[in-house]
Amino acid sequence: MKITAKVRDYTTGMTDNEKADLEKQAAEARKGVEEKSREFMDKGGEIYVFGE
Repeated sequence: MKITAKVRDYTTGMTDNEKADLEKQAAEARKGVEEKSREFMDKGGEIYVFGE
């Protein structure tokens, strides 16, 4: 919870442009995760553990 409070305090001091840029970066990151997830599932979606 302490981290959440620090993030909240940090974002309170941001300008609207900084907040918009942060949202843009977050959207791009989500898009990248979705693409990698699709790629993983297209290749079978299995994780192999060696050595067990």
